Amino acid sequence: MATWTCILEVCVDSLESARNAERGGASRLELCSSLSLGGLTPTVGFVRSVKNCVKLPVFAMIRPREGNFVYDRDELDVMEQDVNSLKEIGVDGFVFGAIHPDGAVDREACLRLITSAYPLPCTFHRAFDVSADAFVAMEEIIQLGFRRILTSGQRESAEAGLELIVRLREKADGRIVIMAGAGVTEKNAASIVSASGVAEIHGSASRQCDSHLNSIRMGSGPEVGRKRVTHSDLVRLIVQSISGHAPITCQTN
Repeated sequence: MATWTCILEVCVDSLESARNAERGGASRLELCSSLSLGGLTPTVGFVRSVKNCVKLPVFAMIRPREGNFVYDRDELDVMEQDVNSLKEIGVDGFVFGAIHPDGAVDREACLRLITSAYPLPCTFHRAFDVSADAFVAMEEIIQLGFRRILTSGQRESAEAGLELIVRLREKADGRIVIMAGAGVTEKNAASIVSASGVAEIHGSASRQCDSHLNSIRMGSGPEVGRKRVTHSDLVRLIVQSISGHAPITCQTN
């Protein structure tokens, strides 16, 4: 059977990480702020700077705060304005998701954002992993017009969630891309791709780096003295390890 090369999307929250991801051979970037919080909406300045220094497709996270994925009207207003602002400066796609308190996909919220993003492609992010019924959620996400779902198979990591990832990919049957993410590293990427058959994976390919610790604490949470930065060598190792594994066609936009 002929095989196709699986692609790597790298999530980044700094210019240094964006440059390193491109040098290492990533196929697409997901831009966020505050990856330590799971990723929040990036600033216009950051997105514009990345677009000026890398040539990869750039997808922007739309997430106004940390915590759950249940959004009220005010938050959705903010999210829609962010979509419009980032669309104007040339992003290539968006990453977002919204659910109801009972774990059902918030169709109204998602449709509002997809409509604002049109015609750019949209990824439903790991809000999917806290949906009440993965297969019902996937069908609704397909109907809404999303291009892909980022998922760990509703587990802490893609490696742990492989069984569900395989079932989702088989059920999707090419109607939407199932992209495996969470805990993907140079050590397990090949086995995740080989076992799941996915055509896209997602990770940060990062290491902790020393950074200056503020002399006083800022905010209510603990001050963190180390930051994570994507490294080109880790990106390259992942890209090399997944080449030729996935027996399905890839999409890069």
